[in-house]
Amino acid sequence: MSAKITRNLVANRLGSVTYDRFLLYLMGPYKSFNLNYVLTDEQRKRVAVADLPGPFRKLFQNEDAIDEAKALLRRVQGHLRTNPGVNAFLAVDVDVDTEQVDAVTQSIEYTRRANATVFVVPFLGHNLGVGEEAGSILENVADTHNERLVFVHEANVTSEMIRSARTRWDLRIETYETEDELVDTVRRFVITTMNREQFDDLDSLE
Repeated sequence: MSAKITRNLVANRLGSVTYDRFLLYLMGPYKSFNLNYVLTDEQRKRVAVADLPGPFRKLFQNEDAIDEAKALLRRVQGHLRTNPGVNAFLAVDVDVDTEQVDAVTQSIEYTRRANATVFVVPFLGHNLGVGEEAGSILENVADTHNERLVFVHEANVTSEMIRSARTRWDLRIETYETEDELVDTVRRFVITTMNREQFDDLDSLE
């Protein structure tokens, strides 16, 4: 690996927060799923978008609209950097060149260096790539970081990958229905992990 990813490198490339050394890696789709990208013109003509339930209408969202999937991650990140004040980050925030370290290897290394890693799986997210990347991470770090990992998926998301992850790696799985519930769930996980590091059975990563 030509660019070594360390805790210091990650922390030094992020802004200052109350708990600079508690690194929270947030993973999730950067793109919202849009059925217009995968249906043919003829298939789109057969779909009465206006008659679909609200969540499904959004799958045909305007491709020029603000990308809600990445915006969701950014809002969650902002909440956690404020309260409880941990160093929440997305992979792009560390700015390691993918020509030096490929994206999947980066994610594995970020997970190894992070105090906690959260996989956010929204209904409208383009989740296929995230699922594949999460699988690679779990294959490499679940044995040592299982208790520092959590999958938080929107209640109406179903995924064989999530079900198999629970069985194969005993991965913690949480659900949410609103963005507030998502933030609260992640915050509880973070605070529990912080307390376990300080007072209980999780070793410090420093």
